[in-house]
Amino acid sequence: MVGLGPGDPRLLTAAATQALAQAEDLIGYHPYVARVPERPGLMRHASDNRVEVDRARHALELAASGRRVAIVSGGDPGVFAMAAALFEAIETGDTTWRELAISVEPGITAMLAAAARLGAPLGGDFCALSLSDNLKPWDVILARLEAVLRADLVIALYNPISSARPWQLGRALGLAAEIRRPETPVILARAVTRPDESIRVLTLEEAREAPADMATLVIIGASTTRLIARGEGTQPFVYTPRSVGSGKAA
Repeated sequence: MVGLGPGDPRLLTAAATQALAQAEDLIGYHPYVARVPERPGLMRHASDNRVEVDRARHALELAASGRRVAIVSGGDPGVFAMAAALFEAIETGDTTWRELAISVEPGITAMLAAAARLGAPLGGDFCALSLSDNLKPWDVILARLEAVLRADLVIALYNPISSARPWQLGRALGLAAEIRRPETPVILARAVTRPDESIRVLTLEEAREAPADMATLVIIGASTTRLIARGEGTQPFVYTPRSVGSGKAA
């Protein structure tokens, strides 16, 4: 199970590179498979989205037959990605799959890549939520989002919007506006480290009208999140101190 990171091949870990070099079969969602260069001896098995468990079963069947298999996932495979589907398939599938030699090679997930572009917005306590309701009800998403908004955590929102879910990010930011100040910093980071990268630092009020898509990672700041102004035309530094209230930074 290999995490490909956010997109820039320089951010692929050495362990992930080695796992890809040793693989005989490459399995994953079309865009992720396309990120791995072709080479002799590598069989590629690309598939569509929303077939994660089927994809994992296919990989396990190949591995059980003696093949060296790499399932690829964007970012980190354990963050809203293929690793959970792989272990779901193992738990519910052929018991012999539990004896396979399986390793998960981590990758840089989108919230870390986006945060690094601007400073340290995740420097204090934070959480990550997916806004996709494909695998959980929308009312569960809202309940969790409200809880972390009231807990004053920095929030990284994955899967914020899609053509099938064009309204969910607006609802989420609307709920945030009921609980947090209009000037709360919000980061919209799209395609971080890729050629079409776009990063905007907005207020919560501005972000409610800003465009976004499935390639966008949204970070909602906490009450302690700070901006450090820089030169004209340059994004500010954004950071969340580790200290809260009367506490002091270590």
